[in-house]
Amino acid sequence: MALAIFDLDNTLIAGDSDHSWGQFLCAEGLVDAQRFSHDNDRFYQDYQEGRLDIYAYLRFALAPLTGRSIEEVARLQQQFMRDWVEPMLLPAAFELLDKHRNRGDELVIITASNTVVTGPIAERLGVATLMGCDTEIVGGKYTGQPTGVPSFQEGKVTRLQDWLATTGHSLTGAWFYSDSHNDLPLLERVDNPVATDPDPQLAAVANDRGWPIISLR
Repeated sequence: MALAIFDLDNTLIAGDSDHSWGQFLCAEGLVDAQRFSHDNDRFYQDYQEGRLDIYAYLRFALAPLTGRSIEEVARLQQQFMRDWVEPMLLPAAFELLDKHRNRGDELVIITASNTVVTGPIAERLGVATLMGCDTEIVGGKYTGQPTGVPSFQEGKVTRLQDWLATTGHSLTGAWFYSDSHNDLPLLERVDNPVATDPDPQLAAVANDRGWPIISLR
């Protein structure tokens, strides 16, 4: 049994769930659409260019949750899943997950998107272990603040190492599927890195190093 680790956005799904969540909030009138959309797009561009300030982004992305109850956010999650995420799902992604599941591998999703957005998606994909950017809840309500180490760039390695230490799993023979050059720190740590519908920067690295390149689209 080996670990089969997956990035989520633009890897297992055909889109970026975090960015789409921002678009969803705009469409539902839950934020100032013009201002929020502008900043949402700017942060997404920063991510694509590898210069995202993850803490600034998380404070921005989580601010609309401030003061909302777990139950209220759950209703938003259900609507978002139905209207925005379901169209992003990829049959080939389910097949890949099943391939590793049938081999007895331990499935893990590790994503820089926050767990409010990604928790229901991981459940839909049938993956029990999710590491995402965590959100603070106090007294049954979201504070709008991040908590813990963000699972972004080198932070993915940190979060995974902490999980390995508590579960007894190892990276021996592990797979990691990702589309993004932001995930190079973790791709370089596993025995089986797989560039999955990679961005241009990752595609160049994968070609140079002889890593497999696949598409789930």
